Amino acid sequence: MESPHGGAVAARPTFPNGPTPRPRPFAGSLPMALAALLFFCLAGFATPAGATESIRLGMSAGFHGPTRGLAVELYRGAMAYFEHINATGGVDGKNIVLLARNDDYDPLPAIANTIALVEDDVVALFSYLGTPTVTRVLPLLKSYGQKDICLFFPFSGAQPQREPPYAQYVFNLRASYRAEVKALVDALATVGRTKLAVFYQADAYGRSGWDGARLALADHGLSLVAEATYRRGSSFETDMRPQVEILRKKAPDAVISVGAYPACAAFIRDARAAGLDVPIANVSFVGSDLLLRLLLREGTRLGRDLTKGLINSQVVPSYEDVSLPAVRQYRRLMETYGDRLPLDLVQGEYHPFRFSQVGFEGFLNAKVMVEILRRMPNPLDRSQLRAAAEGLHDLDIGIGRPVRFGPGRHDGLDQVFLTQVVSDQFVPIRDFSVFAK
Repeated sequence: MESPHGGAVAARPTFPNGPTPRPRPFAGSLPMALAALLFFCLAGFATPAGATESIRLGMSAGFHGPTRGLAVELYRGAMAYFEHINATGGVDGKNIVLLARNDDYDPLPAIANTIALVEDDVVALFSYLGTPTVTRVLPLLKSYGQKDICLFFPFSGAQPQREPPYAQYVFNLRASYRAEVKALVDALATVGRTKLAVFYQADAYGRSGWDGARLALADHGLSLVAEATYRRGSSFETDMRPQVEILRKKAPDAVISVGAYPACAAFIRDARAAGLDVPIANVSFVGSDLLLRLLLREGTRLGRDLTKGLINSQVVPSYEDVSLPAVRQYRRLMETYGDRLPLDLVQGEYHPFRFSQVGFEGFLNAKVMVEILRRMPNPLDRSQLRAAAEGLHDLDIGIGRPVRFGPGRHDGLDQVFLTQVVSDQFVPIRDFSVFAK
């Protein structure tokens, strides 16, 4: 069977019954160099046969390396909805094709992928993953102004795509990192945890979370008591004891963690081993299900609970909340279409989740994207995209809160949900006093 982006589609994978399947690492990666970027600038990709008969969207994400789980689950969630739409007649009789490219969670390949996708004449860019990649692509979007290229629903809560001069080229569905970190700081301060430290990735993503924490603390007349960074791309095997010691010396009441799931899991492992038993709160990009998978597996190996005191902010409702129509639809369609893995990108063996927060976000991204395409007189004419998207007012997508866009509003949702681990799964926090000092 052929995949929407030209590779093979996986046979239906086996979903483990328990919450802690053992993933095996990919064999291989896709390194990119400056020569490749220059090649793409000059040559681009050939346009596939029959391209005018389909609505092509372009996605760049780190399908290898520290964000591979995020990329795959985001893709799977989006594809479940796109495949459903295609199976029921498409949009204006045209199928939606998602052209996915690996960027290793690195800016240079992301730029090269964007150039290639624009040359491939995609209607829009969709669900790019990661702040360091998205922020470096923004000047390129501006340079393509006459081509009406827009990026829809990046998996990043950073500020640059939400502010001039780039906000006009990006539509965000998720809340910002500032909103997420403010919700965490406000909740922690309310229960007496006012000495806050930050552990963050040393790049644009991490600094965005760090800045959000600093601003949120200032609202309470407080400041950070300590901070420690790690290098992007760090694995779960990385020794985080030096970072733990930097923070532990300042005796924080809680730690806000802004990073990718392998490094954040490593930090939590080493923090608990060092006796730093204060609440550790992560933002949504960490991928709560991926983080939990690592911590449950490692906790079993060590014979201790690594999930106690763990908090995660989320930007979409829980996929366990079956009272919501969108959740019921997501779960149903994942059972039918959840086997869509981009095998030409996902090398080696990968154990997908049956359901996940990241997958549900990808699903909602696709759901809103389809609605925008349906409102275009011609869904192949990207010059109509901006007006169609900005015309979405109070769109009900089944999550109990409307999506709103407009000429001066490119942020569709702003809600933040705080969750904790109960019985080996993340659930909404009903009473934050359980984290009181």
